[in-house]
Parts: sequence; C-alpha cells; structure tokens
Amino acid sequence: MAAETSDALVVFGFTGDLAAKKILPALQALVRRGHLKGPVIGVVKTERTPEQISAKVRESLEKHGGIDPQAFVSLLGLLRYVSGDYQDSATFERLRKVLGSAARPLYYLAIPPSLFTTVIEGLAKSGCINGARVVVEKPFGRNLSSAQALNRTLLNYFPDQAIFRIDHYLGKEPVQNLIYFRFANPFFEAGWNRHSIQRVQITMAERFGVAGRGRFYEEVGAIRDVVQNHLLMVIACLAMEQPSGRDHESIRKERVNVLKMIRPLIPSDVVRGQFHGYSREGGVAPDSQVETFAALRFYIDSERWAGVPFYVRTGKCLPVTATEVLVEFKPPCWPVLDEVEPPFPNYARFRLSPDVMIALGTNTKVPGEAMVGERIELVARHCSGDETEPYERLLGDAMKGDATLFARGDGVEAAWHVVQPILETPLPLHEYEPNTWGPREANRLIEGGWHNPQVSG
Repeated sequence: MAAETSDALVVFGFTGDLAAKKILPALQALVRRGHLKGPVIGVVKTERTPEQISAKVRESLEKHGGIDPQAFVSLLGLLRYVSGDYQDSATFERLRKVLGSAARPLYYLAIPPSLFTTVIEGLAKSGCINGARVVVEKPFGRNLSSAQALNRTLLNYFPDQAIFRIDHYLGKEPVQNLIYFRFANPFFEAGWNRHSIQRVQITMAERFGVAGRGRFYEEVGAIRDVVQNHLLMVIACLAMEQPSGRDHESIRKERVNVLKMIRPLIPSDVVRGQFHGYSREGGVAPDSQVETFAALRFYIDSERWAGVPFYVRTGKCLPVTATEVLVEFKPPCWPVLDEVEPPFPNYARFRLSPDVMIALGTNTKVPGEAMVGERIELVARHCSGDETEPYERLLGDAMKGDATLFARGDGVEAAWHVVQPILETPLPLHEYEPNTWGPREANRLIEGGWHNPQVSG
C-alpha cells in the first residue's frame, strides 16, 4: 500500500545557505509542476517580518535558478513562518499552532548536525512528532561512532521508515542511470562481473578550490566530504545485485549489501594530496594536514567482484570539473588476430557530470589485407532540457514516503566502517600544483595510469 503524502513541510534553517541554493529552488519547481500544495513553514532563529522573509526568498531564487512568476506567487501563498531559538520550548509551541490540523508533517533539518538532537527533542516535547517524517542532510556524523550516535538519536523518536537521509548524489539522473543501464541491457549485465571486468575507475574532479569555504573544509577534507558518501554510493550502484522487487526497500537493500562487503581501507590503498596554496585560504590553518585530493583503491569481497579493484580519485584544483566512471574489460584470453600491441581493452564510460554521456570502447578492423584492429568509441550523449534537479526529486519523494533514493542507517554506518581505519591513521600528505591531476604518488596505486576525463569548451 502506498504511503500517505505529507500534508505540511517544515524547514529548519529556512534562511540558511542550503535553503537559498537548493531547497527554495526545489520548492518553486515542485509548485510549478503541481507537486506541492500544502503549507511550507520556515523556522528561523532571528525575528523577521513576513515581508523581509519574502524578500529573502525572492533574492535566493533570483541568484539560484531564476524566478518563475506564477510558481513564485503560489509558493509565497503557501509560506508560513515561525521564529525563535531552538533551545526555547516556546518556539516549538508556536510551530505546533502554525501546523494546525496537519497530521503528517515532514521536518527538514537544514541545520548543523550539532543541533539535530536539540530540535528533535523540542519537536517531541511539544507533541509535533506523531505521524511525522524527518529529513537530515549529510554529513551523517564525522566518523563511525558519531554516525551510530546520530542513528540512535533519530530512532529514539522516529520509526526507521520515517527517516530520510539525503545524499543528493543518489538523486542525480545519471547516477540512477548506472542502475538502469545495467539491468535494462541483459547482454551487458551478463559480463558485469570479475570474469569479464579487470578494473573500474571513478574520478570526481573539480577545477575550483575551496571557494571561500576553508573553515568548513578544514573540518571535513576530501575523504569525509565526497568519498565516504557520494563516491561509495556510486560504487554501490555499479556493483549491486539485481533487486528482487521494485519497491524502495529491495533497491536500498542491494546497495547496502555492497557497502557491507567493501573491504576496510588500509594505508597502502590511499594517497592523500593538498594543492599548493591551500594553506593561504581563509579559515585554513597554516600547517593544515587536511587533504584536498584523495586516490583510493577499494575491493568488494563478493562472488561477483572478488579481486576486481575499484579505483577512486577526487580532488580540488584539478584540470577539469567532471565526474566519470570507466569500466575496463579484460582483453581476449588468446590472440587470434594480428592485433596492434598493446591490445585495446573494451570499456564502458559513463560521464555523470557536467554533461551526461555513455560511451563504449570497441575494436574494429583497419582497412587492408592484415587483420589489424583499431579502437573506436561509440558515444551516446543525453541532454534533457527538463531534467528534474536532485533536490526537487528528493523532496518530492520524501513527502510521498518513497525512500528509494535515500541512504539507509546501516548503509551509512557500513560506509564509515570502510573509511574509518584510515581516518585514525596518520598518512603522508603530498603537495601538488593547481591545474594538475594531483600528486604523482597517486600513480603508484594503479598500473598503467589513471583515465583523465576530457571536457570540451
């Protein structure tokens, strides 16, 4: 039976950076498509007039995606506001009154994780939790123990099916397509295993630096920021078994199963780097040991993937901004043709951003008498003018109670279990120059070198 849709949305941190950049544009898009009709209640810590908050909403939308005049007016008509300190029970009593007859509210905690417990306890004491759902943003803790503590807090007040942990990467269309491509093409799925695949490479490159967020980055670093969550989720989508059903728990179960089978990292699987000049960024310690680059090697201890290395690389100030997956197949077992040496392995290449692309590397005969081949790449490029943005999709799904694209609590803990050993171990930090592919030490992880995404323009 389908879950009932939430009848109110409450956003804590309504005037914050996340709300401005992601949540408000998503709300306008949901209104435009007719998917949001109930009240939206913004909770703010500083007292403001409705006019001031409406002006803030307009300013945010103008900066981040633009204003749809009709949808904007409709959104303003849905907005309600509550102001007050999260430590003050009166704030939550006012929220209870503004909720009115709403019986199934969705609470979005767009606030620092340190405030989660305070807000959840305030909701519980004021009687606002019955029938409710809650959305929490990453980071889901700083390490395994803090992730476990966060899960205990959430489960003390909400049933597991009412908890929605947002990793916006799962809401991206091209990430979902990794799963669809595999299971919708049986000829491909038949060779999607250790018998046919020799290795997988995943690169998430960013041409920019920390963009004025040095203080934040000092708290996380590349491994906590994108490896433990986004990139392990990409591995899970690539490596999961076919779900037994189309329901969200069947799909989430298979992703979590992969995460639980990934071998915990050891120091020889990791190379950390920091771009030259990072220590001069605002909010960064002069002697900072935080990595802005990481290259890692993962293994999945399963029948399908035993012995297949998954190489992951991410970094700031690299030559391009792009995320790409390269799945390299094994060469033929014995030469039967006059192939060029070295032989070209077949591959599948998935560009996840900035554009969306699927490409197949194959071999074809060179014209002439000799049976000699050359590599060609068959490219299919997909560009849609009306793709649903991740936050619009995820907010809409959370309101409907569909958890397919959300991280599960045990999956979050499994991902932390994978990276925890190297977070506790001092590892060398290698400097690299901006606009390069990171420190040369990263090349020792992978025989034959890394695949570098190419972006035109």
